[in-house]
This record gives sequence, C-alpha cells and structure tokens, in this order.
Amino acid sequence: MSSMKNTGIKRVFLIVLDSFGIGAAPDAAEFGDAATCSTLRSVTESGLFPAKNLQKLGLYNIDGVTCGARTDEPTGAYARLRELSRGKDTTIGHWEMAGIVRSDPLPTYPGGFPADVVAQLEAAFGRKILCNKPYSGTQVIHDYGREHEETGALIVYTSADSVLQIAAHEEHVPVEELYDYCRRAREIMCGAHAVGRIIARPFVGAYPNYERTPRRHDFSLAPTGETILDALKGAGKDVIGVGKISDIFASRGLTRSLGVNESNTDGMRKTMSLADEDFTGLAYINLVDGDMIYGHRRDVPGYARAMQEFDDWLTAFLPRMSESDVLMITADHGCDPGAAGTDHTREYVPLLICGAHIAPRSLGTYPTFAMIGASIADMFDVPLTTKGESFLPSILR
Repeated sequence: MSSMKNTGIKRVFLIVLDSFGIGAAPDAAEFGDAATCSTLRSVTESGLFPAKNLQKLGLYNIDGVTCGARTDEPTGAYARLRELSRGKDTTIGHWEMAGIVRSDPLPTYPGGFPADVVAQLEAAFGRKILCNKPYSGTQVIHDYGREHEETGALIVYTSADSVLQIAAHEEHVPVEELYDYCRRAREIMCGAHAVGRIIARPFVGAYPNYERTPRRHDFSLAPTGETILDALKGAGKDVIGVGKISDIFASRGLTRSLGVNESNTDGMRKTMSLADEDFTGLAYINLVDGDMIYGHRRDVPGYARAMQEFDDWLTAFLPRMSESDVLMITADHGCDPGAAGTDHTREYVPLLICGAHIAPRSLGTYPTFAMIGASIADMFDVPLTTKGESFLPSILR
C-alpha cells in the first residue's frame, strides 16, 4: 500500500450489488460454469435495465463488457476485477475485497454432511435432522416442511457454497431457538468443517404453501486475517455496516451496524440516511435481492427490475454526496439468472468509483478484489497488509 495523506476524502460508501457479475472468469469451467455466463448480459438483454446512471459512470465501458451502450464521457473511474480466492460465494467475495485472499477454498458438501458431523449436530440440537443434501431453499421447505412439522426434526441442507442451512417453521421452532441451534452448529463446524456461514432459514405457512420469512440470520466464520474494517476501526474511523455486512464479518471491525435489510429498498433507504450523517470512514453496504430473490431462482426480469431500482435510486443519491465523499459500486460474485442450474457463477465483477476527488478513467482489469480494500486504506492513510494494490494514485484528482 502506498501512503497518500490529505486526500480530502472523508467518507467512502462501498455498495455491493450482491452477485452482479459482468462475465465469466477465465477459470469459470473449474467451478462448473459456462464461458458464456454473464449476470450483466442477462439483465441488460432483458430490456428492463436502461441503467442510465450506471451507464454514465462507465459500467458498459469496462474491459470485456460487450453488452449495453458505452458512453463517450464517463463520470466515474471503472475497472474489471477478477477473484483471486478459490470460491464464488458471499463470504469469500466480501473477505477478498476487504483484503483477505484465500488460496484454499472453504469446505463444501456436494454429497451432504458426513455421518459423524450429522451425529454431532443431532446431539447438540436434541433433534433429528432431515434432508442433509444440497437443495434449493424454497424447494427444501416444500419437500421436507410437512415431515418437519410432524416430527420436530430440523431441515439441514447445503448448496454449492460453503454453508450449512437450518430451516424450521416458526410456529414449531421459535426464531430465537432456531438461532440458538445455529450457534451450536457454528461451534461444531470448525477446523476442517469450518464452513463460511451457518444460516437460519425460518419459514411460515401451511403445506404446500410455505414461505420463508425475512428473519433469516447468518452466523459467519470470523475473518481469517486482517481486513480494511479492522484497519479503519483501529485507526479510530467509523465503520458502518448495512445489510449482511455484520453477519459476513462476524461483527468484527464494525463500529455500528444498521442491521439486515428487509429488502434492497430498505437498504437503500438506510444508505440515503447515512448521507446526511456526519461520520468519517466507511459505510459498507450489501444489497442482496438480486442474488437471494432472483439470481438463484433464475428470474431474469426480477433481477433486471431490482438492478434498475438501484439505478433509479442513484438519481437521488449522487447529488447528496458531498465533495469529500467517494462512492464505490461492486459485486462479490456472479449469479447469472440466464444460466443453467441455480448456483452462483464464477465471474469478473465491476468496480465503479466516483466523487469530486476521483478522475474518470479506465483502470483496466485487476487480478484481485483486494484492490478495493487496499485503495480504501490508502484513502484514509491506514496500514493494511494485503495482496491488493491501491489504484488511488491513478484516479485521485
């Protein structure tokens, strides 16, 4: 990291459009993904994503992007980032942009959890386990919900990501009790079985019309190295999380959390309120609807509308930025709603940066998301050891 004092930057808003990838990474095939996967292309070609503000910032000028209309006069700096860590999930993506690059992937369980792990979980829960397979979250409650209600057994499942998910009906297992089961699972899933997240998945309703509730909660593995959040907090700066950020980083490095968002609309409302606050440091925002509601369900129109809602929101947010603010917009992985299957896709992600102190220009392609953490460290002149390098010298006016 290079040291640049007195940058004039007081606040950074880092917004993660969860799963908004921009095209297959060179190693996509190693992760089971087609070379044609592109969340951005699927959304753009839907015709429901005019993207007026993101286009002006330079979204379609980014290296390798062949859809959409380029702009001759971008208002932001823009880059394409490749993930260096071995993974394509939320935890790995956010950790890498915050400075942690993992050469070894977090464990996944395509065949379900081993018998000895299941035995430990059942002993800790005092309940039997149903399913124990990779499964769609909406389908699993349809297929196992009635048996769960009849027997009291917990629905435990996974996905292509490093997760252990526990689903339970709120009338049979109160939400706080479900959270306690997740805490017990977090203690068991350590060492070789240290999954990135234990996720509580409460649901309601009667068979066959079960519905998941917004009281989901993630119990994440603590970051395995120093992050930009730690560095800023240690330097006395504000670090404010919006959405899943507190969960993703196991609350570490935050000075305040505004909690999990009810929706992208709720997250954007919270972010807009922060624009009126006097703080010095980082507001780190995750907007998850594109991934959680539309990407995994392969709902192209829904995904496009969610991204357009964000683009429309920028119309009001951008003028609210002060001269000492920087806005950074990126993603943590892909989840192409036009691709086969239901899993995340291994993609490049966009990085758009704007503010009074930022010179619009192309930054090309960078080899790691960690460039983001390194650059934020540079903006506030705080030390951070990471494999990323700061791009601030290239864009600071």
